[in-house]
Amino acid sequence: MPAHPELFRRRADVLADDRGSGSPVVFAHGTLMDRTMFDPQIAELTPDYRCVAYDSRARTDAYADGYDLDDLAADCVELLNGKGIDSCVLVGMSVGGFTALRVALDYPDRVDGLVLIDAPAGPTTDAERDTYERIVADLRENDLVPGTLARQIAERVTSETTHEERPELLETWAERWETYPGDAVANEYESWYAKAGVADRLDEIDVPSLVVHGEEDVFDIERAEATAAGLPDADLVRVPEAGHLSNLERPAVVSDALGDFLADVYAD
Repeated sequence: MPAHPELFRRRADVLADDRGSGSPVVFAHGTLMDRTMFDPQIAELTPDYRCVAYDSRARTDAYADGYDLDDLAADCVELLNGKGIDSCVLVGMSVGGFTALRVALDYPDRVDGLVLIDAPAGPTTDAERDTYERIVADLRENDLVPGTLARQIAERVTSETTHEERPELLETWAERWETYPGDAVANEYESWYAKAGVADRLDEIDVPSLVVHGEEDVFDIERAEATAAGLPDADLVRVPEAGHLSNLERPAVVSDALGDFLADVYAD
């Protein structure tokens, strides 16, 4: 039996990497990923900032049924409480970004700045929901994530350039995904894939924002443009030759953009 979610919220010490010192930057990962996906960015930022990257409940024994993005936002706030962080720049990739949006909307005093990596604010499309429903059905039928499915997803979320130049990136993550419980990943998908989106509330977010998006992402770049346009104070960075894992596919581009953004947010 998965552990009760409350156990997850009391384990901030072991579920997060806490490195560096200075103004805090907190990282929330995407579906199937884990906190290590931000290692390239954290390596660049820790000389100047306190960087906290955490695993969501999907990567733990607390992957209970029935959680949603509001629960994940509450998890994030409990992590901040456990780490003694009053407010931070919150960086979220994919579902981590969907979570970050809800933290910014529902707990605005906890967010100094918002970074959305491959995480458009609008709803998923009917076609996307059909795809995710098929993935979830496959996951429910298997104790662990099937290797074939893991590799299909790895190809789907990365660019053609990455396929050709860095096939080891796909294989490294696919091999990791094969060790995950199928139910854990199914629950992870179900926490967000039917989301209504918060595009109509973006004007409520009054902190500086950065929207980072791979030009070959499965979520079209136009959706990132719409997200950036809807935020009152946002810049958009397009990442060439990158898909949905843009911060891993083109780490230097994303690290530079993030560094510039943080310097502006914490200029004082």
